[in-house]
Amino acid sequence: MNIKPQKTYSKMDNLKDSPTDKELSRLSPFELKNRIIAVANEKVKSDANTLLNAGRGNPNWIATAARDAFFAFGQFAMNESRLDFSMPEGIAGVPQKDGISVRFETWMRHNSSSPGVDFLRAAYEYCLVELSADADDLIAEWAGGIIGHHYPTPPRILEYTQRISRRFLDWALCSGNPPQGVTFDLFAVEGSTAGMCYAFDVLKNNFLLNRGDSIAIMVPVFTPYLEIPHLDEFDYDVLSIRADGMDANGLHTWQYNPDDILKLKDPKYKMLFVTNPSNPPSYAIDDATVDALREVVKANPDLMILTDDVYGTFVPGYRSLIADLPFNAMSCYSFSKYYGATGWRIALTAVADDNVFDRLIANLPDDKKALLNARYQSLTLDVPALKFIDRMVAESRLIALNHTAGLSTPQQIQMSFFALGSLLDKDGAYHTRMIRLIHDRYDALWKNFGFEMPADPLRADYYSEIDIMVWARKLHGQEFADYIDATYSPLSVVFRLASETGCVVLNGDGFEGPRWSIRVSLANLNEADYVRLGRNIRMILDQFATEWQASKK
Repeated sequence: MNIKPQKTYSKMDNLKDSPTDKELSRLSPFELKNRIIAVANEKVKSDANTLLNAGRGNPNWIATAARDAFFAFGQFAMNESRLDFSMPEGIAGVPQKDGISVRFETWMRHNSSSPGVDFLRAAYEYCLVELSADADDLIAEWAGGIIGHHYPTPPRILEYTQRISRRFLDWALCSGNPPQGVTFDLFAVEGSTAGMCYAFDVLKNNFLLNRGDSIAIMVPVFTPYLEIPHLDEFDYDVLSIRADGMDANGLHTWQYNPDDILKLKDPKYKMLFVTNPSNPPSYAIDDATVDALREVVKANPDLMILTDDVYGTFVPGYRSLIADLPFNAMSCYSFSKYYGATGWRIALTAVADDNVFDRLIANLPDDKKALLNARYQSLTLDVPALKFIDRMVAESRLIALNHTAGLSTPQQIQMSFFALGSLLDKDGAYHTRMIRLIHDRYDALWKNFGFEMPADPLRADYYSEIDIMVWARKLHGQEFADYIDATYSPLSVVFRLASETGCVVLNGDGFEGPRWSIRVSLANLNEADYVRLGRNIRMILDQFATEWQASKK
């Protein structure tokens, strides 16, 4: 389908009966984005302004220390390869484990002034002291991994990558206080989206979720998670649990009604899916929601919880549901946003060693077990002992290719260095500065929109969701809000913003947020750009108001 937005959007014509608008509203916001950008580009061609694309979640920063370390260590690994053997035609050997840590220490002394070497020294010492690492084993894993000369072994995650990542998740997802007596098994994956795709596949293929089963999704949420359950191979019956909480001032809290959460006590609900902090509101769930979920799993102990925790590191003291409900929850954490690493495609899935998924598989009826024994028989002589997370690894490679599974080893080494960067950041300098950077953008947006938003410790600020109806009522009352709703389409806002100002945002209803909301990414523009964006969004509302006043004459 090739639909071009009509130029009448800029004139704020009534779009409710427009076939074009109806067709556009069916598109995913990420597909609609290309149409919005096309309109914005027409605007910026006609004047000296620049396009501001606040529709992308890709950050405009990178974490430097772990990257410096990666490229520096790559030089050491290449030296080690040539030490094995080297040919003038450009062929070398591979790093040898025996004595490699001593050679690494010597190399660090000789290259002490090079970028990344101080980080490597601190990371090396941390692993020896805090993780009781064997020096040769550690450096051999890093050297062999960074040059990528071998299949990932083990395929789920490299040994020291897992040890480092467990410590990292204790900080990132468990506020430094992980659940007692729980060990998380990890699977390194190609970004959180891959992790979730693997999760849906393994749940289906192991009969934990069957077509037509009832699941719940906490919304608003990242759009693909709305779409996946309705694909033909899944076709789940979906309950949307809405973050419809409002405060005394009529502002969204972006929190959930505990009574809605308690609906999940009904055992017909097999799974709950949540993005926490949310996308796009960008709020972590509150204690009342966590308490309600504790009540839920007491009544419905087989409830499976999938949580995408990618924005958790933007909330000080963040706790994932795997910290508070480790038996029932599986987490996926991506390094993409916090470290400015979307192109690296690195993430972790985490499942407690004792978990509901394994218990449900163990309790399947005999006919289902027989089918699974046949499915996985090429992997092990003891299929019932095969962990859920190892079944996920197998499903990621259609089982038959399990021996080639696993995230590429260079990616795993970079992931280890990112994780070590946070573990070594004892005074929280990077964490504090990152949160301040994105919070300043949030303030710039909202102050120039005309409002100063109250502080909220649960707000991640990676996105902001602006409900046009809320602010229409604040500015001019319910009559004005009703006029907008009766006269225009929600898409009028995003297309007029693009056509008249060259600013791109996404429609919030595409994330199952409020119908008249818009989603603004605070990650990929500079603070001054959000000043302009905030003023332009307010300008659109003011134009609505002018037209409303004119309609009453």
